[in-house]
Formats: sequence, structure tokens, C-alpha cells
Amino acid sequence: MLLRRTRLGIAGCLGAGAVLLTTACGGSTVEGVPEAAGTTAPPATSSTTTSVPPTTTGDSATPTSSAAASALAALTLDPSVFPAAYQAVVLPPQAVAQAAQDLDGVASGASVDPAGCKPDRPTADPDATSLVVGTDPVNRATVSVELARVDDTLDSLRSRTEECGTVRTTAGGVTAEVVSELVPPPPLGVDDTLAVRRTVSSGGGADEITQSMLSLVGQVDDVRVTATYMSFGAGEPDTATLDLVFREAVQKVKNG
Repeated sequence: MLLRRTRLGIAGCLGAGAVLLTTACGGSTVEGVPEAAGTTAPPATSSTTTSVPPTTTGDSATPTSSAAASALAALTLDPSVFPAAYQAVVLPPQAVAQAAQDLDGVASGASVDPAGCKPDRPTADPDATSLVVGTDPVNRATVSVELARVDDTLDSLRSRTEECGTVRTTAGGVTAEVVSELVPPPPLGVDDTLAVRRTVSSGGGADEITQSMLSLVGQVDDVRVTATYMSFGAGEPDTATLDLVFREAVQKVKNG
């Protein structure tokens, strides 16, 4: 019995034209249309992974900054940046909130213990959150890049992650445990970053499901960039691709 449904996409669920992102082709479908730009993606070791100038993480965002002035749609990473193994798509605004529950491990409408650890949900406002998802059907994994307008700093997110290291959720009679820990971020050339390793475990015995994630988080003015590798397998995360898309996403936001 499948206890949690992910809307970010797993093996065998990508069709031609519009892309249908589901778990094992079950559950609710999310449609997205791949960008027409370039069909040849740079490899994970491409020289495009250049150092990114320092970001601003304090309360210094101003309406005249490039990141603050640009619409998130224009700042969203182009799917062509993903390596060829990943079939990438920009999710439409109405699908972003549905997909967000997979990135933080808390199902929509779930009760959360401790109660103060319930994550905020993005709205359908296209200038509040955007999300591009690349699916690797061979390894049953996704790499996603989320941009979000925020009114706090990475220090606040760091504190919340530490305070909510273990969270128990209940939705539809199903209980899950979400364990998050801060890990040393790689040297990405960004002034301030976070790296968070998260596991979501639900069920038991033959029905047990473990969802593993590794997220890199940076911030430019009021735009937070979160790149996440998510997998249901036991293999190591694809950190080369994760680093690549994170660097490129941060640079695009900085360029405005």
C-alpha cells in the first residue's frame, strides 16, 4: 500500500509533449510543459558550475535590487540546464503548492507535532513561488529548484531546522516521521548557504516507505533558492547535478 504520494515525478511517468508527474503513474497528476530552449544540457562537471559571487542574506533587500524587481518566472532556471538524464519541466503555478509538500515532507492538511513546525505553504501566485523539476526515471529520483519570495533570512531558516529536527505528522490515518539535520554545505562560492538532509519514513514492514532528500539553500535579496535531490532508492544523491543546478539558479537570480 502506498502511504504517501509524491507529485514531483518518478520513473516511467513522463510522456511526450505535456509531462505528467506522478508517483509510479498513480495519484494526482501534475502537468507541465518543457521549455523550448536548448536540448543539449551541460554535463554535471561542466565549466558552467563557476563560482557565484556572494549573496546578501540580511535585511538589506530593496525594491531596486535586480532580484526584487524581477518576476520569478523570469528568474526560474531553464530546464535545458539539467543534464540529459533528467527530463525537466517548469510546473504551472497551480501545481507548485501541491508539489511543495513533497519537498518538506509534510502532507497537505496533516497535523504536526510539534505544532510550531508546520511549514508554510506557497500560494498559486506566480511571483511568490516557482518550481522546475527534473526527473531521472532510471534512478527513481528528482532534482528540483524552487524560488520563493521570503521575508526572513537564512539564519531564521537555520534556527527552525534545528528546532524542528524531528517532526511527526498524521494525515488520513497515516503517521510519518520527518527527520531533518543541517549538514556542511559544499564550497559553492555563495556567501551564505544551508545544506539540509531530510528523511521521511512512514508505514512499517512491507508497507514502509522512506523518502530521502538533500537540499542546498541560498538567498539573494528576498529570493530564496532551494535545490533538492529526492529519491526513494538507497543510492547516494546525485550531488554533481544538485550542485550544478543550484549554482546556475543562484547566478540567474543574481543577474536578475
